[in-house]
Amino acid sequence: GVFSLLPRLGFTKYATLVQQKAGFRPTREKIMASVPFDQLDGHIWMNGEFVKWADAKIHVLTHGLHYASAVFEGERAYGGEIFKLTEHTERLHESGRILGFTIPYSVAEIDEACRQLLKKQGFSDAYVRPIAWRGSEMMGVSAQNNRINVAIAIWQWPSYFDPAQKLKGIRLDIAEYCRPDPRTAPSRAKAAGLYMICTLSKHAAEAKGYADALMFDWRG
Repeated sequence: GVFSLLPRLGFTKYATLVQQKAGFRPTREKIMASVPFDQLDGHIWMNGEFVKWADAKIHVLTHGLHYASAVFEGERAYGGEIFKLTEHTERLHESGRILGFTIPYSVAEIDEACRQLLKKQGFSDAYVRPIAWRGSEMMGVSAQNNRINVAIAIWQWPSYFDPAQKLKGIRLDIAEYCRPDPRTAPSRAKAAGLYMICTLSKHAAEAKGYADALMFDWRG
C-alpha cells in the first residue's frame, strides 16, 4: 500500500503522493500518528551525535532490554520551549543514580542536546523522550562494566486521551496492580521496569471499554 512508501520517500514526498491519490493534503501529525515509530523520519541524538532516525539501533542483547536497566523522561515542548527541561534532566540523572549508574553527560549537555534536536526536527510543539540504559557489553544480572548509553528522540505526539473523551470525562478502571512499595522496587526512579504493570493495567482497562486505569499505591 501507499504507507509502505514512507520510509523511502520521506515525509514531504509521501504527503505529496497521498495528496495526489486521495485529493487532500494530510497534516504532518496525522502522518506520524499512522506510521510505526521506527519508520519516522528525522534525527535522534544518540551518545553525543545526531543520527538518522532509522539508524538509531541497539543490539538484541542489550542489558536494558533484558533486565530493564533503563531510565527515561517524558517532556513536552510548547511554542519551541521544553517545559521544565532542567528539572526533567535532573530527575533523569537521579533515576540513573538510584539504578546504580552514572549518566555520562551533564544536565547542561543533555538540556542543550534537547534544544538542538527540537530545532533540528523543526517542531514547535512536540514530545521529548530522553533515555539512558546499560548496553550490551555484558549479559546476566550483574553488568558493572556495561556502557551507559543516552539517546533523545523528539516527535509530534497528540493528546494522550481523545479530545472528545476529555470533554465528556475520562472513564477509569481500577488497576489490579498497585504501585510497588519502595522496599520492593526503586519506585522513586522513573525506570523502565516500573512501567510493566502500567501497560498491563491500561490494556486491561481498554479491554473493558475504559480509557485508562487508576492505580493505588502499595498502601491502597
